[in-house]
Amino acid sequence: MMLSSRLLTRQTLRQTALRFSTRSVTAPTSHRTAFTIATLTAVGCAAYTLQNDTQITHCSAPAPLGGEAVMLSPKTEEATGILFPRLCNGMTLAGCGVRVKWGFVKVYAVGTYFDPLAMSMVKSQGEAEIKKALLDPSYPRTIRIVMNRNLSIDKYTAAIIEALEPRMNGRDPSSLDEFRKLNPPVDLVQGAEIEMTVRGDTLLYKNAVGGLGQIKSLEFTRAMCDVFYGDDAVSPTHLKDVLVGVKDL
Repeated sequence: MMLSSRLLTRQTLRQTALRFSTRSVTAPTSHRTAFTIATLTAVGCAAYTLQNDTQITHCSAPAPLGGEAVMLSPKTEEATGILFPRLCNGMTLAGCGVRVKWGFVKVYAVGTYFDPLAMSMVKSQGEAEIKKALLDPSYPRTIRIVMNRNLSIDKYTAAIIEALEPRMNGRDPSSLDEFRKLNPPVDLVQGAEIEMTVRGDTLLYKNAVGGLGQIKSLEFTRAMCDVFYGDDAVSPTHLKDVLVGVKDL
């Protein structure tokens, strides 16, 4: 039955309900039951539209929009105040620290991101096993460096190579030349970011101006892991924080 746009009065509703109820008596039992339910529903909804004889109250509600978006707050590196987002390249932040030169110059902050799934079997096996995993380039990770001060690109590149050379023991020296070429002749400024993603024998490199490149050398990636996670790591505060953070991934 079609209701007109004019609101039903209470008397009209009573008459409508009585008429539908009378009709339902002559119908078969199954049809009568279904028809009676439909009738009462229709009358109930129609009655709900009656409010102060002038306004219509709608029965529908807007569809739910789903859960609120969850924002992961960044982590602050304590010595520099530099913020590290919780996610980078699809990986989760394990920890961060600072690179200090000459005992007091805070050169850059550094953070490490791991794939929680890849570390799931290791993180519960104790610190010794976690250290082995940190030194093993087969465990994917991203090393993110954020400059805390201005620095010439030559000094930055030379410092990284100086740390890598003794760890490589003369093996695959051409990879060091490749690394030099990945950094364009543009000096680093405070806040500049560099990302190094280690996956087995491959280093994916994003320099400070956004340029991308890669080095394929297991000797190189092993040495790079030792630079940041070995016994003589360039940032002890970073290594300490990562060892704790891996357990919470």
